[in-house]
Amino acid sequence: MAVPKIFESEYRFCEILWENEPVSSSELVRLCNEKLEWKKSTTYTVIRRLSERGVLKSENAIVTSLVSKEDVQSAESTEVIEKTFSGSLPSFVAAFTRKKKLTQKEIEEIMQIIEIHKE
Repeated sequence: MAVPKIFESEYRFCEILWENEPVSSSELVRLCNEKLEWKKSTTYTVIRRLSERGVLKSENAIVTSLVSKEDVQSAESTEVIEKTFSGSLPSFVAAFTRKKKLTQKEIEEIMQIIEIHKE
């Protein structure tokens, strides 16, 4: 199943959901007002839209996600690499590291990922 597209403001909402789920819709309204400065109507509109797209479900005023943060991140990064780097992960890494110096810890983590995928 393809992960539905989640736009930037929706992603910020999803981060709140992922941190607090399962969560009541009234609590989401409070959290979104506090963290995103959203009005009640905005939060309910986003809940409805994401529910229609299969990102979350709202039953009996309890909201839970249907897609994980990791799945969304993976889909988004794949889209960026496909669109911007013609699908080339090495080109993406090269571009990324031109502007950001990797720490030793980051290098070690990346090397571990590579080792896992060699098998």
